[in-house]
Amino acid sequence: MGNPFHRLCTLFLLLSATATALGQALPELRLTPGLSEQSLTAYTGYYHDASGDEGLDAAIRGLGAGRYQPLPNGKTSLGFQRGAFWFHARLRNEVRDEPRWLLVQQYALSDELDVYLRYPDGYVEHQAGGDHHPFDNRSVRYRHPNFRLDLPLGQPVDLFVRVRSQSSMQVPLTLYTPRAFTEQSRDAQLAMGVYYGILLALFAYNLVLWLSLRDASYFWYLFHISAFGLVLLSLYGLGFEYLWSRSSWLADRSIPISICLAQVAMQQFARHFLGVRERWRNGDFVSISVIALFAALGLASTAIPIRPATELSVLAVFISVAWIAVETIVVLRRGYKPAWLFLLAWSVLLLGIAMVAMVAFGVLPKNFLTEYSVQIGSALEMLLLSIALSYRYASLRNENERIVRQAKQHLQQQVEIRTAELRAALDDLETAHARLSEYSRHDGLTGLYNRAHFREAFESLLAKAGEERTPIALLMIDLDHFKSINDHYGHLAGDDCLRWAAQTMGSVLQPHGALLARFGGEEFIAALPGMDLGEAYAVAEELRRAVRERPCLCGGSIIEISASIGVHAVDVAARNGIDPALQIADQALYEAKSQGRDCVRVL
Repeated sequence: MGNPFHRLCTLFLLLSATATALGQALPELRLTPGLSEQSLTAYTGYYHDASGDEGLDAAIRGLGAGRYQPLPNGKTSLGFQRGAFWFHARLRNEVRDEPRWLLVQQYALSDELDVYLRYPDGYVEHQAGGDHHPFDNRSVRYRHPNFRLDLPLGQPVDLFVRVRSQSSMQVPLTLYTPRAFTEQSRDAQLAMGVYYGILLALFAYNLVLWLSLRDASYFWYLFHISAFGLVLLSLYGLGFEYLWSRSSWLADRSIPISICLAQVAMQQFARHFLGVRERWRNGDFVSISVIALFAALGLASTAIPIRPATELSVLAVFISVAWIAVETIVVLRRGYKPAWLFLLAWSVLLLGIAMVAMVAFGVLPKNFLTEYSVQIGSALEMLLLSIALSYRYASLRNENERIVRQAKQHLQQQVEIRTAELRAALDDLETAHARLSEYSRHDGLTGLYNRAHFREAFESLLAKAGEERTPIALLMIDLDHFKSINDHYGHLAGDDCLRWAAQTMGSVLQPHGALLARFGGEEFIAALPGMDLGEAYAVAEELRRAVRERPCLCGGSIIEISASIGVHAVDVAARNGIDPALQIADQALYEAKSQGRDCVRVL
């Protein structure tokens, strides 16, 4: 026992026994015959080393102390985090013919990965990876970090993975047999090849058009294709694999810099394609300001720490895409028809970008659709933009020919008359649209807001409450025994009672700043911004008494009405949306109805 190596082995064996006794909250992953690919998500525990200083010994002690927790909701995306994360899984290989497996982290942008295999005899094998290590150090030359694991037959092996990164913390770990990985990587590389083949074809086609027509829109479209292709090369590890495999600086900085270049190109393309300078001068000034913002951010990304540079560039993308959507809609409303195709193309790309950004911040899970949403969206977007450019050119050419013909035929006056008529028609259409929009928000019988508008408005109130950290409550209101009113007095009287109830509720709730709507039938719903559960309960009681104490006068008859009310204070921090809140409020209403009606219950 005097040998240091023997003492080290003994220490590891003791720690292993402790970990076995205390740290198996998650199931052991058994690699059985016939299994060739397995995600580790359901078998992986993790803990956050906020300081980033803990080593393997601390990670092993943490296993024994029960520090490892299952991945939250099975998500492998943890957002932008400081420090390091430790992940643990216990593996047992039961496949006699597969002693070697490949561990792949299906995310290309992690800076540093340390993989430790701890065998039953205490021996520890260590491998390092990530884009802060030379690409040639990888077990297999592939865009995602990967590590060969030697797993002895039938023996439990502890896998520890330490990840530290300035980018989003995404750790989707998967085990493959060598053959399964070869097939998977072949299919993935084929998909990437198809995507970049589409980009190259579009680039070549539009390059010829730009050289022929000298239209600035084609130039900025080419710039957009190139910059966006660079974004995806960086984002999916192809740039590190093929272009800057020995430069960790470029591996880090390529993301924010390429994002800024892509947004500058897209903003410029939108300005020229939509003719914003001619159609909306104030909007053009905003576009130039957004371009300046991204140019400054791109330059700053070469100097400031990579984490804030990446976070700022990703967040600024939301500003950029929102502004392009706004200017497209404005130009479209001003009669520029090619903007329809542009809006469609931009919406497809926007959806893809939003999904990737939400994966980066841990909002959406990482799967095939969310991982490749940008490729899918951008390929469709660029195809549609190419079509839109052709349509725009054809539209401009046809318009020019029409103007020339009319000039030759001295029809300028008719053109002015037609223009005036079109403007009048557009004004009428806008007025009619505004009226229809207003009517669509209200219930035809009671005059209150309808259910659809309430959902939209409540989502906004809920978002505002989350930002300002203020409470918000829901009241679900049901008129008791309303069917008997219809049966005894008739449906017209029932309609009068609904209108009376709406007026009564409005008079009680309006001073409280409530959002009141008819939810359906004899059910109503109200949102009370700024009120906690106690305040909302008091308002509900006031409302219940008002309905009870003010009988409805209908055709000489006095109809007494009561109401059951369910109250729920929404957890704004959970950010679960409206449906869970409605469900809980409805359960509270059910409690009120089941306990005799004409009462208020809370949940």
